[in-house]
Amino acid sequence: MKKKQQQPPAPPPQQQQQQHPGGGGAAEPWPHGVPLGGASPGPGGWKRRLPRLPLLRFSLRDYGFCMATLLVFCLGSLFYQLGGGPPRFLLDLRQYLGNSTYLDDHGPPPSKVLPFPSQVVYNRVGKCGSRTVVLLLRILSEKHGFNLVTSDIHNKTRLTKNEQMELIKNISTAEQPYLFTRHVHFLNFSRFGGDQPVYINIIRDPVNRFLSNYFFRRFGDWRGEQNHMIRTPSMRQEERYLDINECILENYPECSNPRLFYIIPYFCGQHPRCREPGEWALERAKLNVNENFLLVGILEELEDVLLLLERFLPHYFKGVLSIYKDPDRDMKESEKEEQKLQFYSTMCETCPGPVCGVMGLKQRSSLMLQILP
Repeated sequence: MKKKQQQPPAPPPQQQQQQHPGGGGAAEPWPHGVPLGGASPGPGGWKRRLPRLPLLRFSLRDYGFCMATLLVFCLGSLFYQLGGGPPRFLLDLRQYLGNSTYLDDHGPPPSKVLPFPSQVVYNRVGKCGSRTVVLLLRILSEKHGFNLVTSDIHNKTRLTKNEQMELIKNISTAEQPYLFTRHVHFLNFSRFGGDQPVYINIIRDPVNRFLSNYFFRRFGDWRGEQNHMIRTPSMRQEERYLDINECILENYPECSNPRLFYIIPYFCGQHPRCREPGEWALERAKLNVNENFLLVGILEELEDVLLLLERFLPHYFKGVLSIYKDPDRDMKESEKEEQKLQFYSTMCETCPGPVCGVMGLKQRSSLMLQILP
C-alpha cells in the first residue's frame, strides 16, 4: 500500500510589518513607533514622520536654569524700584545691546534739583545778634521751604572728638537743602570724612559784645524778667547793680579779664590751642575764614550783611531785608509782639551808652580786632 506523502507543516504566519504611509514600497518599520493618534495613517497620509521637538524634553538642569533666570529678572526689577533707577548691570546691558529710546521716554523721574550750596552752617557767636537772625530764618524757612536745623544746646561750644563725630553725622544726614545753626566752635567736616558745608557768621566789635553780655548776665533780655536770675543765681545784689565804669576802672575780676578773645575760637576750631589767646589761634582763624566761610558779617552793619546774604544765598535769604524792616508783614499774629520785642532789644544792644572805661578795653582787644575787616 502506497503511503501518502506527508507535506511539511506550513510556516507560521509572519507578523505584518508596519508600512510607511502610502504603501508601494518595501516594508520598513516606523523608526519612532506608531504616530500620534494610535493607528497608522492610510493612503494619502503624510509622507514621513516628523521628529519630536527636542525643546519639549525638559531636564532638571533646564528647569533650574529657567527659574534662576526668572529670579535674576525679579531682583533686577526690585533694585530698579528701590534705587529710583535701573541697576548698574541693566545699564551695561543696555549699552551692550544698543541705546534704546524707551528709557529716554519712560525713564525714572528726575531727582530733586538742590540749590548750591545745599549745606549751610551758621555757628553763631553769642551776643552778636544771632537771635534776630534765627528769628528771620524761621520765617524764611517756611517761606522758601528749606530745612532749618536748630539745637537745644546753647552753652557747649567745645566738643570732644566723639562729640564732633556725632554732631557732624547728625548734621550731614539732615534733609537737604538745610541750614544748621548752633553756638559751637568751627567744625572740620572733611576731617571726619564728611562733605564740608558752607559757613556763615556774624560778629561784632569785641568791646560792644562784652558790654552787651555784661548787662545781659545781670538783667536778662526780652524773654522774661526773671531770666537773669536763672543764668546768674549766685550773683550778689551789689554785684548785679555794679556800675560798669567802676568794674573796669577798679579791675574787678569780671572786667579785668573780659574774654575779649571769645570770638576767635568760633573760627579757629576745636583744637586746644584755639582757646589760647595768641598769634597761632588768630592765624588759623583767618585761614578758616578764607577757606570755609562764604561771609562773615558785622552786626554794626546788619542791614548790609542781610543784603549780601540775600545776594549770595537767595534760596535761603531771599526777601530777608524787607522782613527785617517790616517783620509784621510775614509774622503770625501770636508771634508779632514777642518777636517785635526781640528785634528791638537786639538792635538796642548794638548801640550802648558812652562808658569811660571803654578805651582801656579797646586797647586790650587789639589782637581780636585784627580779624575784623
